[in-house]
Amino acid sequence: MRPVTYIWIAGAVVIAAAAVLLLVRLRGNRNMLAPTIVGAMGAFLLVGGWLFVVDSTTAKGEAIKTGGLAGGSVIALYALWLNDRRRRTEEARQKLDNDRAEHDRSRVADERFARAVELLGHETDQVRVGALHALAGLAKSREEYRQTVLDILCSYLRRPFDRGTDDRHEMEVRLTAQRLIGDLLPLAGEEDAKVYDLNLTNASLEYFDIAGRQVGLFTARGAKFHQSNSFHHAVFHGDAFFTDAVNDGRLHGHHAVFRAKAWFSCFTSHGRVDFREVRFEGASKFADGGYDGGITLRDAVFSTPPDLTGLRVRKEPDDFLPADWTFEDLA
Repeated sequence: MRPVTYIWIAGAVVIAAAAVLLLVRLRGNRNMLAPTIVGAMGAFLLVGGWLFVVDSTTAKGEAIKTGGLAGGSVIALYALWLNDRRRRTEEARQKLDNDRAEHDRSRVADERFARAVELLGHETDQVRVGALHALAGLAKSREEYRQTVLDILCSYLRRPFDRGTDDRHEMEVRLTAQRLIGDLLPLAGEEDAKVYDLNLTNASLEYFDIAGRQVGLFTARGAKFHQSNSFHHAVFHGDAFFTDAVNDGRLHGHHAVFRAKAWFSCFTSHGRVDFREVRFEGASKFADGGYDGGITLRDAVFSTPPDLTGLRVRKEPDDFLPADWTFEDLA
């Protein structure tokens, strides 16, 4: 047998040596170039030599060409691996840069937030208005702050406020807070929108307007509504509590939707309440409420009979109440 037929054995030995070298390099996380070159040489010898074993008439040039292709394939695989490694390294670097940038943005946002909250206690009304706008801008640019900012705006409106003695400058700040609350809530027609809670317990509200907005849990226990306030076309996804609240002006709630509880127990209204075409999809309660300013519920829909225990209503000629309602007529 010609010695050239043993070339494939030498190739197999060289490939085995390349495999061992590869394992050693993998453990040390070193460069893979040397195992690749050794493996390419082994593939060249193995394929070229095997051709002579299979067909002794194979031309040397053809065997060398085929062996070269095999060795080149190993080199090409190494090049592909190297390119993929570079790509993954670049992606990791990009992710690290993005994480650092996001961390810097979060740090700046936290500083803006802390500074704005601090300025809410400033004695100058213009500074407080600016602080409110800064908080609202932060809530719009970073969604994770929105509920917190809404809580702060509601907290500002819950501060003691005497409309008879406090100056008009503070009133302007409060009106700004009210308007920003409405701006931060999602529109009623926006599908799959994230909803936010409002806690306005004991707040003093005047021209409060969340018409056409979506709300989560709404709490206005003991709140004071002055002048004109609007909830019409709003959607309340969570429970809505108006317990012990007082309305001194007009309350526009027509076409609103209450998907959960709607509690108006002990609610007192000295002005007109408009609940035309309101949908009460959950339990509703009007017990011990007083509406000496009148109330209309024309075409309102109740999924379950409301609690009307102790309800008192001054019925005006243009008012409309369900025929089966039982209440004390204050007229």
